[in-house]
Amino acid sequence: MTTATAITTPNQFVESNGRRIAYRSIGTGKPIVLCTRFRGNMDVWDPAFLDALAARGFQVITFDYSGLGLSTGEKDYSPVALAKDARDLIEALDLKSVVISGWSLGGLAAQVVVAMFPERLSHAVLIGTSPPGPNVKPAEQLFYDTAGKPVNSFEDEIILFFEPRSQASREAARRSADRIAQRTENRSVPVPADWAASVLGDKPKSPLFPADPILQALKATTLPILHVAGDHDIIFPVENWYALNQELPTVQLLTYPRAGHGPHHEHPEATAEHIATFVRSTS
Repeated sequence: MTTATAITTPNQFVESNGRRIAYRSIGTGKPIVLCTRFRGNMDVWDPAFLDALAARGFQVITFDYSGLGLSTGEKDYSPVALAKDARDLIEALDLKSVVISGWSLGGLAAQVVVAMFPERLSHAVLIGTSPPGPNVKPAEQLFYDTAGKPVNSFEDEIILFFEPRSQASREAARRSADRIAQRTENRSVPVPADWAASVLGDKPKSPLFPADPILQALKATTLPILHVAGDHDIIFPVENWYALNQELPTVQLLTYPRAGHGPHHEHPEATAEHIATFVRSTS
């Protein structure tokens, strides 16, 4: 029997609270549930990253938010709504001792899960996202000018998720894009670009994540939290995490040099190894 990979695993569905949530699962072991990025669906994750997590003993679960991709229901990009999607999926699958993870917008959702629905969690892994509260460094206008386009070119993807000034990062972007394109059947449905752009807006906001109750929860939690970032993230600068040194008692920070908003796509194997070590060595 062939083991499913991120490219070959089938779409699955659960019914919860009046809507159908689409998800994919690979691997066996400790569950890690991944909340996707802005304009993301199950197809935007780099298969090398997902397969590397599965190879390290995780059951890796990706899903589409309500009303987006292959999921039904009302679409809503508020972090609380996205967190409820993750919570309902975890409960529908009866997962326990879960690593909640999220990239970018999904990282905001994962923080809400930590604050509001911690009962089934053991760890949190945040990727290229923002802490709640005031920012010491704002987002760059370039992100809004690029992310709001109806269609993003490969060069746009480099700007959004990698480090354009680094040749090594550009080469990693090509490899990642080629891997993502390998799934050609049973793909999810793209997020409507006009709707996403209307939610995003056209200029930086400060704070990016105005959620003081979530910040207070992070200051009080005992749940181990890892944040993985590039040193030049044009939407969620990693400097905003370092500004909270000594205020967040369980947060560890991993920052890749000459990398952007998608460090796990530039360094899929290394990031999976760091996550596995983090989960194994903290409790």
